[in-house]
Amino acid sequence: MKLLASALTKFIFGIVLVGALLFLPAWTFDYFGAWLFLGILFIPMMIMGIVMFIKSPSLLEKRLANKEKESAQKGVVGVSALMFLGGFILSAIDFRYGWSRVPLWLTITAAVIFLVGYALYAEVLRENAYLSRTVEVQEGQRVIDTGLYGAVRHPMYLATLLMFLPMPLVLGSFWGLIPFAIYPVAIVIRIINEEKVLSEGLDGYSEYRKKVKYRLIPFIW
Repeated sequence: MKLLASALTKFIFGIVLVGALLFLPAWTFDYFGAWLFLGILFIPMMIMGIVMFIKSPSLLEKRLANKEKESAQKGVVGVSALMFLGGFILSAIDFRYGWSRVPLWLTITAAVIFLVGYALYAEVLRENAYLSRTVEVQEGQRVIDTGLYGAVRHPMYLATLLMFLPMPLVLGSFWGLIPFAIYPVAIVIRIINEEKVLSEGLDGYSEYRKKVKYRLIPFIW
């Protein structure tokens, strides 16, 4: 019940927070992009939360934890928070004053890409029961090298790229892309630090790095 209460509290708080960051700067509820974004973000999140609560409560508990221990990761988390804050508010203000006009077909395409990223994210959760939101080596953890982890070493971050970068377009803003442009840089910094932590503390990870060449995007990096 404690886990359920924590999950529900964070879920409701997330809806209220994101809604406030979008509707207040836009100063209207007549904002199609915001409603679309809230739907494609929180409906799959609710479904995934229910599935994890039923099938893997321990994984849900790990996903709810968000206190980083590594100083480098704390910096990345802080920058990412500012990115979301700036990106959401700027996109909403853009909508309010009509600075840019994103075609409907591009908004829908961005929403589809976001959902593809969400599906990839769900598959990563299914494959890796050790997937915490924080960078750490857990007791009894072993290297996962099958499925998506056989293609790239960090498929979760690939999924988040597909999810986060199209967000401003879903919200109907080109200007909102500017804050989100820092995300790939933040991810590269996070991956470099995470691989250092895993190589030092997780048996077999150095061998896994030799086996799976690409970190994030196949044939690129």
